[in-house]
Amino acid sequence: MLLFVACSLQLLAVDFSGTWKLNRSASQLNAQFTMAPNEVIISQKENEFVIERHSSFQDRQITIKDTFTLDGKECINKGFMNSEKKSVATWSADKNVLKVVTKFSIQDQEMTITETYQMDGGKLKVESAGSSSFGDGKEVYLFEK
Repeated sequence: MLLFVACSLQLLAVDFSGTWKLNRSASQLNAQFTMAPNEVIISQKENEFVIERHSSFQDRQITIKDTFTLDGKECINKGFMNSEKKSVATWSADKNVLKVVTKFSIQDQEMTITETYQMDGGKLKVESAGSSSFGDGKEVYLFEK
């Protein structure tokens, strides 16, 4: 008598948690103006992805903290000058790439930023693409622990 056991394989998502410092020389940054944070701190558990970005602009330190759910539902975070950012985070089929699409308005202009997070040889690779009536742009950030 043969016994068949049915089991389901659930793919585990990559965990991006940690404190990551930007490697400027390995990143692909815009020459005139970059949105690249100097450091990101990521906390990821079950259905929650929290990213804290530390940047500097005109000699001021700026910290932006966003929280997303990982179930594909819309999340709302505080934006610039009391605006709202609406984001949706989704995993690739193999759960190796997290894509976050964020939409918000600045000065009556609609903007969309799409970020993809993935591991690249032990480093965190973030591709960031922005689109608005101001124009389009893309950068690739490489972070190390």
